[in-house]
Amino acid sequence: MREKIGAAYLAPEGYEKQLLGELEGVIEHYGRLFLTDREPSEVFWAQNIWYEPFIARFESISEAANILKNIQRNWAFYPNALHRRSALIKAKLPYISMKPIQFPTKVPKTPLGSWTLLDRNTLLASAHCSSPYANGEIMFEEVQEGPPSRAYLKLWEALVLSEKIPGPGDKCLEVGSSPGGWTWVLAKLGAEIQSVDKAPLAPEVASMPGVHFKMGNGFAMTPTVIGAVDWIFCDMACNPVKLLEWVQLWVKSGMCKNYLCTLKFQGESSYEIAHAFREIPGSRIMH
Repeated sequence: MREKIGAAYLAPEGYEKQLLGELEGVIEHYGRLFLTDREPSEVFWAQNIWYEPFIARFESISEAANILKNIQRNWAFYPNALHRRSALIKAKLPYISMKPIQFPTKVPKTPLGSWTLLDRNTLLASAHCSSPYANGEIMFEEVQEGPPSRAYLKLWEALVLSEKIPGPGDKCLEVGSSPGGWTWVLAKLGAEIQSVDKAPLAPEVASMPGVHFKMGNGFAMTPTVIGAVDWIFCDMACNPVKLLEWVQLWVKSGMCKNYLCTLKFQGESSYEIAHAFREIPGSRIMH
């Protein structure tokens, strides 16, 4: 017997407060997982959304595993409590590889459900989730030499999830680029990059083929100054309102079709600014 519930939302580590500020109808939480009695909604601060959560009672390890297997093959475990008992159930489910993946990669199309234990005999699960990755996390094989910082992992993830990646011949504008983690990614993909920052790039990045660095204010790089580009990238620590105005200037110009920017809130998170970015046609906001 399965009891259906509204929706469940998994917060990124350390961002429970931000996610809670978006949710309505929260009835319980299990660590970073918030359970609501409302229909699923798209929120900014969720790492994974469980669209069709249900509660099921079971008497044995095998019964718990069979409940999941009878729905579909692939399930990811969210650790909450009763770790030993959870491990025994997990061992009876089909194996899911957790090995780091190489970039670039395609987003998996096979459904991946999520589950956890609420107590010894109660299972919380959802076959339909927003992310095809376990608990919404992509684990990449990291590069030990080359990138000047680990910021490249954030760009890798964003490009994979957008399912569109720049390549040879693409003209990219990147502002706030120092020390060059994102520029390194774009150069490795064969793109031509106009990289702009008030601080210099790491020398090993500045010397890469396709990299053209300019010292200056990124927001001064307007359509009339730069001309048409294929991509705009921004990982700059700046006022989100100022970033929105600059992006809107480019969108209205029609001189760029692809944008990838990070919103770095100063102090409290601004849901209003996030909504304003989401109103840009074709946009997607995610943690």
